[in-house]
Amino acid sequence: MGKIMFTESQITELNEALKNASPEEIIKKAFELSEDTVVTTNFRPYEAAILHAVSRVEANIPVVWCDTGYNTPQTYRHAEQVIKDLNLNVHLYVPKQTVAHRDVVLGIPSVDTPEHDLFTEQVKLEPFRRAMEEHKPKVWFTNLRQGQTAFRNSIGIFSLSKDGVLKVSPFYYWTDEKLDAYLEEYGLPNEFKYFDPTKALANRECGLHA
Repeated sequence: MGKIMFTESQITELNEALKNASPEEIIKKAFELSEDTVVTTNFRPYEAAILHAVSRVEANIPVVWCDTGYNTPQTYRHAEQVIKDLNLNVHLYVPKQTVAHRDVVLGIPSVDTPEHDLFTEQVKLEPFRRAMEEHKPKVWFTNLRQGQTAFRNSIGIFSLSKDGVLKVSPFYYWTDEKLDAYLEEYGLPNEFKYFDPTKALANRECGLHA
């Protein structure tokens, strides 16, 4: 099947048309555009919302979890709970080298060192590329939100990835407070003890979305 390529004008139209739509309406529209979809997660805070919203529309959607191997015990317990509660179709991708091995040869480099790029490539970018190459989605659901970084302020609900995949962020305009209410309404858990080894500061872009 040939790759659907979305144009910038289509993206603009979608963003205008669905600016005030509910996450469910946005997700349903994305599925109309293509059924070759994935949702990515790292089980950071508020991820249960996107996983719940997407799996309500399509229960068996592939959930791509790229686990760096450095998550907190709280994140791993949270992930297990959400996977079980929502009966998620999880596809796990991990780095090709174990944390124990990398700790000996590289450790967790400081952000301003040359080794940091290699570290990010190993623990995040390579597993993510591998996941996308295997699934070949045309639509990618994610929980990007406005206000998280300057880059994320500029993209809208619909945007294009570097590879031309339609990236859909159904909760793009939602505040933490609105998401808190969503999680409460559906009895979904949240977990704030989250660690991303590739970021020094909370507002740095993680590499997958930049």
